[in-house]
Amino acid sequence: MSKMGAMKESMQAQKERLESVRVREESAEGKIVIFLDGNRKLRDISIDPSLMEDHEALEDFLSIAFNRAIEKANALNESEMSDLAKQFLPGI
Repeated sequence: MSKMGAMKESMQAQKERLESVRVREESAEGKIVIFLDGNRKLRDISIDPSLMEDHEALEDFLSIAFNRAIEKANALNESEMSDLAKQFLPGI
């Protein structure tokens, strides 16, 4: 197998592995908890029932938690893919 073919295969395996990795993040006070996978897909969300009556607070807490989760998942994904690229493309 060519080096490029091996790299494609490894990248696909890495993406599949990242699907099983969970990133957890929560808003202040833990009123919203969000789980993303390593590929940045939303997997689960938990909302404290007390937020259901306060639309503005719900939006604020949701935005904060989701943005933090995306940042964490991005960092994980970039780190994993960078490590993989270094195996096949030394010096980058």
